[in-house]
Amino acid sequence: MQIRNIAIIAHVDHGKTTLTDAILRQNEMADESVSMDSNDLEKERGITIYAKNTSIYYKGTKINIVDTPGHADFGSEVERVLKAVDSVLLVVDAAEGPMPQTKFVLKKSLELGLKPILVLNKIDKPAADVKMAEDAVYELFFELGATEEQLDFRTVYAIGRNGTAKLKMEDEMKDLTPLLDLIVSIVPEASGDEKTIKPLKAQVFNLAYDNFLGRMGVCRMYEGVIKDGQKVFAKDTNGNIHTGKITKLFTFEGVVRKPVEEAKAGDIIMISGLPEIFIGQTIVDIETTDPMPEIKVDEPTVSFNMMVNDSPFAGRVGKLLTGRQIRERLEKELEVNVGLRVDFSDQGKFKVYGRGELHLAILIENMRREGFELAVSQPEVIIKDIDGVKSEPFEEATIVVPEEFSGSVIEKMGKRKGIMQNMENDGKNVKMIFLVPTRGLLGYRNEFVVDTKGEGILTTIFHGFMPYAGVVTKTEFGSMVSMENGKALAFALDNLQDRGVLYIPVNTEVYEGMVIGYTVKGEDMVVNPTKGKQLTNMRASGSDEAVKVVPPLILTLELAMSVIRSDELLEVTPDAIRLRKIFLKEGERKRNGK
Repeated sequence: MQIRNIAIIAHVDHGKTTLTDAILRQNEMADESVSMDSNDLEKERGITIYAKNTSIYYKGTKINIVDTPGHADFGSEVERVLKAVDSVLLVVDAAEGPMPQTKFVLKKSLELGLKPILVLNKIDKPAADVKMAEDAVYELFFELGATEEQLDFRTVYAIGRNGTAKLKMEDEMKDLTPLLDLIVSIVPEASGDEKTIKPLKAQVFNLAYDNFLGRMGVCRMYEGVIKDGQKVFAKDTNGNIHTGKITKLFTFEGVVRKPVEEAKAGDIIMISGLPEIFIGQTIVDIETTDPMPEIKVDEPTVSFNMMVNDSPFAGRVGKLLTGRQIRERLEKELEVNVGLRVDFSDQGKFKVYGRGELHLAILIENMRREGFELAVSQPEVIIKDIDGVKSEPFEEATIVVPEEFSGSVIEKMGKRKGIMQNMENDGKNVKMIFLVPTRGLLGYRNEFVVDTKGEGILTTIFHGFMPYAGVVTKTEFGSMVSMENGKALAFALDNLQDRGVLYIPVNTEVYEGMVIGYTVKGEDMVVNPTKGKQLTNMRASGSDEAVKVVPPLILTLELAMSVIRSDELLEVTPDAIRLRKIFLKEGERKRNGK
């Protein structure tokens, strides 16, 4: 049987997963209730976080499909997948055109010599401009240095939500058959020459875990045949060799894995039996076979410290509390999350390096759902010395806002050392592209939502390390810090809400040193949220009005990571997210502040 291996790549929310789900449904590999976004966090956030494998059988050909994330913070998931496929479906929203992550994933696929198929999706949108989007993609190919062959790409026009596609705009749309026919006809065959038997060579590009089978590797078969029960060697480029026996061999069929006795070159498989299996290893059956080049991903740009939670409320809810348990969990994460780095040299706290705030926030969210309690410091960018020059990470920020908000955005980006690269005005919206230090973007997203009244779109992609930009001016908020332990009362919060914005509702338990809100003045304010009304027998017409507490600004993980200050910690437990001062007592803060 012939095999085709493709990945579906795009900017976030351009319709990759919807298109993949439609392909599965058309080929009766899944029903309406099944989606590739199967993880709880993916369902809640409506985004793809982890790359996933599936396959269909179409006209005697097996098509292996890898659905990839669209958010820039999960770029490492895309980078490792691209080495395992022979072509990509580049999905682009016909109304928005190519966006920052489109540029990132296309650049990586072109560098690997892949020839993409362009899928212009959502052509039924009222704002869709097919010709504009197609021209913009062609310009992007040209800008990224595509070869003559890559520039001669084919285009498919689709409505992923309806499961329909066509090769020409004037054609009628029925289903996704035109797209599938194109994949079979122009994507290189992966299975190769079956008459020539070669030694086994497969590379691990993803990992999975099974409660019964343990660690499992997802591999692309390049040469030879692999069999259930076979003795194999896992080699890396550093010369390390691990020996094992294949205890279970699977291929992918729809959204399920299918046990098989053997698999041939070109297929994508999952194997168990190698407890020391890692991403990038080459699986061979002859020990002297040279390993394949390692899978390289871009380096992290943001870091924070993760440590044991030592707040007064520690241990109330979580089951996994110790430094040893946090360390083991981070070590396990490193096996799967190739974009992550962790420094374990300090026993008291672990330095975690990631690709962005969301990348790190997803790790923390997964840990708290597993029952961990931990404390996290303020995120900070990674500063490097490159050829004797102090350098920091810069991002390319693409901002689309209604025209009346553009002045405010330009002013804020200027203060944060953003350099405008381009500006386009279509009469209603203004599209601006800035090169801005990652430092300048930390904590800006929430301000951006307020400044644009929720109508702006801000997307970023890592640009590279550039010379240090100097002092970044940010809007400084102060913290409202509790001076007492107890329950927050409505009478106290009613008085405090005039001084700033509260993070907690009435009857929330607080402790000394806990941050309960922020003040606009930029200075910390020590307050007593547990103070009750003094009771007397006297009554007055003006002083007995009903207490009205405004609904608080509830802290989410991303919000807390954007407002946290350098002298604060984020306390994360399975049921709560709290901000607190590193030093809980005011006297200690003053001593250490000096």
